[in-house]
Order: sequence, then structure tokens, then C-alpha cells
Amino acid sequence: MRTITLTTEEMVLIDRLKQMKMSGMAEAYEEQLRNPNADLSGFYDRFANIVNFEWELRFNKKFNRYLKKATLRYPQASFDETIYDPDRRLDTETIEQLSTCKWLDEGRNLLITGATGAGKSYISNALCIAAIKQFRTVKYIRANTMMSEMDQARIKSTYLDYVNHMARLDLLVIDDFGLMDLDLDKCRDFFEVIDSRDNQKSTIIVSQLPVKAWYDLFADNTYADACLDRIIHKAFRLELNGKNMRNPM
Repeated sequence: MRTITLTTEEMVLIDRLKQMKMSGMAEAYEEQLRNPNADLSGFYDRFANIVNFEWELRFNKKFNRYLKKATLRYPQASFDETIYDPDRRLDTETIEQLSTCKWLDEGRNLLITGATGAGKSYISNALCIAAIKQFRTVKYIRANTMMSEMDQARIKSTYLDYVNHMARLDLLVIDDFGLMDLDLDKCRDFFEVIDSRDNQKSTIIVSQLPVKAWYDLFADNTYADACLDRIIHKAFRLELNGKNMRNPM
């Protein structure tokens, strides 16, 4: 294919688009100018292609920024056809409703429980990605890691900043809940995070233990009552008791 030389006027337009931080439009426009068959498409199609290229570029850049901050365990998680595998025994209707993220507007919580390998973390991450696509702020963290970070924040005198950051997140996922000792200090720390989000922001708790066993995880009964009242009240639930996705055979 022969090289097409752009005119001065065309180069000026491309440069102006770049100066206006519309690099996607500039790239798409230049590509059309260099395509000898571009005139086969009408004005609307060509203009739509330029605009859509810019829109997708900006969407992807913003999405990737939000995704990086979310620190997901499975950043490529999605709801593909495997959720309809009958051996997984998933409540697909509930999952489909949750994936719309409307429940986040109500500050409702979600409790995901089930056996090891059933896909709890993966599903929670897929819900995170659905929220990120709507540009909601998301954070995925293991319970032990959150407790450690709060200890460090206390030492560094940034404890209040840490709690306020967690409070502002549109969706917080606390994974592996129950795989840590909740002594009095950790009870207090866990309560601070949960209470700061109560009825305002949504939290997903992921655990191998059934909800009825959570009370005994707390060293202090008062904190157990306070935390579980805020977590469980009006929370949606997903119980995963199907086949082990790590060892599907």
C-alpha cells in the first residue's frame, strides 16, 4: 500500500487534537486520512469511529487506574458461562442482580460463604470489576492484611486517615474473614472500619465459616454484637457449596 502524505492543514488538525488532550481522536483521524478506502464509509460512521476511539481510550485509562487501586486477587475475573455449571450450584439469578451494582446505592452488604475452592474470592472480584466499570471506588483486602495495616497505621499515627479512607470506599471486600484471631484490639479495629461504613457504603465479607459461627471469632462479646449487627442486618447472602474449582475433577 502506498504511503499517503498528509497536508499541512491535516497535520495542524491532528496537532490541535493532541494539544486538547484528545490523542485518541487524533490517532483515529490520522488513521482515516492514511486509509485510501476510508471514503467508502459515510460521514456519520467515520465521525462516530473517531469519537468512539477517544471514548474507549479514556474509559480504559480510567478503568485501569481504578482497577490498580482495588488490589484485586483476580483482576481478570468475570461472570462467564461457568457460573451456570449445574455442578457449582450457584444462585445465578442473585449473582446477575448483584452484578448490576444497584445494591451499592443502598449501602447494603453481601456475605459470601462456602467451602474452600468454591470460587468465593473469584466471584467477589468479579463483582468488584462490575463496580469498577461504573467507576465506583473499590478495595479488596484479606482480613489479616487489614488488621496488620491498621496496626502499622497506629504506629505511624495515621490510624484515623486509614479508617477514613476505608469509610469512603464505595465497595470494600474483606476476604478470609475468620482466618485470624480477633483479640480485643483487633475487635476494636474491625469495629471502627465496619461502623464507619454502616448504612452508607457496601461491604462484602468472604468467609469459609458459616455466618452462625462468626460470633465466636470475637474475643469480646460486646464487639461481636456491635460488628455483626452492622454486617448482617439487611445483608444479601451467597452460599457456595458446589464443586471445588481448584480441583474440578
